[in-house]
Formats: sequence, structure tokens, C-alpha cells
Amino acid sequence: MFNARCSALVLCVLLAGLAACQSEPPREASEVVEASIQVNQLGYPPQAVKEATVPAGFGDTFEVVEQGSGRTAYSGALSAAERWPHSGESVRRADFSELTQPGHYRLRVPGLEESRAFLIDGSVYASLNDAAVKAYYFNRASMALEEERAGVYARALGHPDEQVEIHRSAASAERPEGTTLASPRGWYDAGDYNKYIVNSGISTYTLLAAYEHFPRYYQGRELNIPESGDAVPDLLNEVMWNLSWMLTMQDPNDGGVYHKLTTKRFSDKVMPDQATAQRYFVKKGTAAALNFAAVMAVASRVYADYDTAYPDFSDIARTAAVAAWEWAKANPEVIYRNPEDIHTGEYGDEEFHDEFAWAAAELYLTTGEPKYWEAIAPTPVENRVPNWADSSGLAWLSLAEHRASLPEAAQALVAERVKSLGDELYHEWRRSAAGVPMRAEDFVWGSNGVAMNSAMMLIAAYRLTDNENYLAAAQSLMDYVLGRNPTGYSYVTGYGAKTPMHIHHRPSAADGIEAPVPGFLAGGPHSGQQDAGDCPVAYPSDKPAKSYLDHWCSYASNEVTINWNAPLIYVSGALQVLYEED
Repeated sequence: MFNARCSALVLCVLLAGLAACQSEPPREASEVVEASIQVNQLGYPPQAVKEATVPAGFGDTFEVVEQGSGRTAYSGALSAAERWPHSGESVRRADFSELTQPGHYRLRVPGLEESRAFLIDGSVYASLNDAAVKAYYFNRASMALEEERAGVYARALGHPDEQVEIHRSAASAERPEGTTLASPRGWYDAGDYNKYIVNSGISTYTLLAAYEHFPRYYQGRELNIPESGDAVPDLLNEVMWNLSWMLTMQDPNDGGVYHKLTTKRFSDKVMPDQATAQRYFVKKGTAAALNFAAVMAVASRVYADYDTAYPDFSDIARTAAVAAWEWAKANPEVIYRNPEDIHTGEYGDEEFHDEFAWAAAELYLTTGEPKYWEAIAPTPVENRVPNWADSSGLAWLSLAEHRASLPEAAQALVAERVKSLGDELYHEWRRSAAGVPMRAEDFVWGSNGVAMNSAMMLIAAYRLTDNENYLAAAQSLMDYVLGRNPTGYSYVTGYGAKTPMHIHHRPSAADGIEAPVPGFLAGGPHSGQQDAGDCPVAYPSDKPAKSYLDHWCSYASNEVTINWNAPLIYVSGALQVLYEED
């Protein structure tokens, strides 16, 4: 175990730098966290708004001191004490935005231990972004991970998916029950080993959007994946691994798309090559078809520039998108529910207006055909923070990116919708005692995904208006997931002084290595605590922002998924680019 720990640390250092990898020993999940200064444990870009959260009752002033020398680099007064209801604590804020000198720092407040160390640096999120992208490589199905690329996380090939059966719920005249087909590649969805189209939809879209919106940032970034060194950015190489799987989920006979590829039950806590139960294509559905159509339309746009590396893919994706759209139009209310013998993730959804709007928007932007603009029917479509079940915000995100190509009246509508959501999130940030635009209802399953998707929508508002208030609010959410929160965790594995060590992720739990795979965003505090009955330790609190367990048992707060990592990638890359442009 000593050698495994050392090897994991070496890999982490290579990915993130020593400061990001010096994690504290894991605590018992039920341990009460004492009052402490909360900072972004990676750090802050020089131009960013820089805030820390301080428990009330200790002092009125703060200092930022240089790590090592102890020299005071900045001092200031704390804000007035306010109660943050989501943690049940009275807190104050330390604003040191005026400190722009790069370096290693800590924050001091009389009566409290110094904060954890943090950086001020222009590239502070670059290694985080790389690791969050490479986490998808570590979650690839249908290939072995070789030591030269995966280090201590090398593993045998799992789930070749060359003999996937048609489940009776998916059977058709052309593909009767029991037919076997190949459906390799793709990413494991989360802590389990199944592959789901609906969740792949928002995940793959967000990664494609990160590239489409900030292409120069990702060009030339090498991640040591099998495709590295070719003429395609590694982000797009990684996304292609999933897109090529998604194409196999479409029935060429009618254009419909199977909802998921799955075993009948979740596997045990074993490595991929040991999870060998039969896998199935399960039921077509409207949500799956529309997610597929939207993603393939975006992919057609993005990969048009890489036809040499991926011949004809742009045309193939466009054709597939149109076929899926036509199936959904002919089958507009096919709700997915698990058949009685299937007991894996459902990703059920009963309302499809948002998916229709999103798919229509992407098809319009890709094809230019007026019928798709008419199908959007944009006026009643709301702009909300997106999640896998509500994709309306993704339509507005893409329309905002391509706003200049829209009719003039549509441009005004897009600007109004994007700015309105940005204002809502900004004002929530300003109202928050802790300086975090999170409401009680945001602490759901995957609350850290809510935080990052909120930041993504704030960045859209900033790019549309150049109003730095939106960028500041987005930065506060990055601070939150990287340690400026009442649990004291930086929620990205391997990135921060105190990071999750026991994520609900089968490879990380079964590989015999103490440190989990780096670069994954844990789900985060979730006051529902649906897993409490399955856990040998209690949650430390029932307060929404403190309801988190760093324990394998906690699938409700400590699982990782591809759809939470995707906005972390979008936001960390966007902040790197936008601060460099200032």
C-alpha cells in the first residue's frame, strides 16, 4: 500500500503540482469540522474577485500573508456577520480582490488557524481543467488503460460490448428480442458501469460547447491519451470516444434511439473486467432521441473542421441528428420507465418541451433550415440552469454563441433571456451571506453540478454583456467547489489540501489504490440523504450545505458522473481564457 500511495502521489504531482496533491489524511465521515477559514484551495486568477468565508465571532480584520515568509501582503476589514441558513452558521467575508501579485498565500484572522495555502496565478485552473478532461479517459469503456497513460490507475479492458442483446422493451421486427449487436466505446456514466444516452446528452454537449466557445484554449493541449499527438485537440479526441458509441445506439431502421445500454442490476464493487453480466439495449424514448439529435447536430458543426482525421463524420452526425429528430416528431410522448426486470439508473423524464427546443435550436444552427427555427417556438421557452432533465438552458447557450447569425428580433430575445438568468444568479450571490449563489433547493443530488452549471450560465451572460458582475458570481461558484464551503472539502479529487478520498466510483473503490482517480467532481452536499440507511456512519449535519459524506456508501453525495465533470471543464477553461483577455 505504501508503494501505491507513493505512485498515486507522483501521478497527481505530474497532473496538478505538489500543492494540489498534499491531501490531508481522510477523516471519519461523521467528524464535526471545527470553525475554520474557507478559501479556494487551488487559488484565484490575479484579476478575479477574491473572497474567503470566515466564521463570525473571532475578529474584525484579516491579513493575507505570504506562504513561507509570513510577510503581510494585504490586510482588510471583514464584512458584517450574517447567518447563512444553508449551513446554519454566522459568517463574514474577507475580500482581497486588490491583491494581484502572483504567489503562495494564506489568510489569517485573530483567534483562528491560518487558512489552507492557495495560489494567486494566471494559470491556476489549467492543470485542473486537464485532469477533469482526462477523467473521461479513466472512465472509458471497451479499452484497457495502459500504464504509460494511466499510471497506477492502469486496468484491464472491461465491457467490450460486442454482444449486447436487444431487450424485449426495445424489440422490433427488424431487431427482435435477443438479437446481439456491437455497441463498444463510450464512457461509464458515473460510479456504475452502464451507459445512458440522456446523461451522455448534456455531458457531451457541454464538452463540445467548451470547445466551440473557446477553441484556441483547447488546441494543442496534450493529455497523454491514446490519440495525443494527432492533429485534433485532445478534448475532441476524448469526446469522439463517446460520440462513436452514441451512434451505435440509433436504430438505422427508423432513427429511434435506445435509452440506455445496461446490465439488469448494478454490478458489485469490482473492476470493469470483473463485471461481466449480460448487457442490453433497453427501450427507445423521446428524451433519448432528442438528446441524441441535439448532440449530433453540434458534433456535425464542431467536427466539420476535422474531416481529415474523422472522414465524413460531420455528414454522418448531421444525418443521424435529422433521423432522430424525425423519430421524435413521430413519437413525441414516449416516456422512459425501467422495465420490471431492469434496476439500474432510470433517467426518467415526463416532459419534453425543453428537449424539443434544444434539439431544434441545434439543428437550426447546423442546417440553417427555417423549419427548425419554427420548431423552437422560442418565446415561451424559459432559460434555466440546465440539468439532465431540463435542457432548455442549453438551447439559449447555443443561440447566444451564434447570436449574430440570428434574425434581429431573435437576437434581442436571446440577449434578454441570457441576461435575465444572469441577473437572477448575480442577485442571489449578492444576497448570500457566504457569497455563494446557491439556494436551499439547489442542494439536490449533484449539487456541485448545479453550482458549475450555474457558473456556466453566468459566463454566458458575461460574454454577452461584458458585465463583470456575472464573472465575479461565476468565480464565487468555482471558489465554492474548490473549498470555500462549510465542509472544508475541495470537491475535485486530487485538487486541494482536503479532497474526497472515498468517492462512489467502482474503479476507484476496487483498484486497491488509496487515492481515487484524480480530476472527478464529487456530487456534493445533498440534504435528501437517500443513502443514509445504507451508510455505516451518519451524515455530519442535516443542513443543506453540510450534508456530505466522504464515504463509498454515499451515492447521494459522493458519487461522480460525467455530467457534473462537464461544466467543471467548461467553467475552468472559460475562466482561464476570460481572465487572460482582461
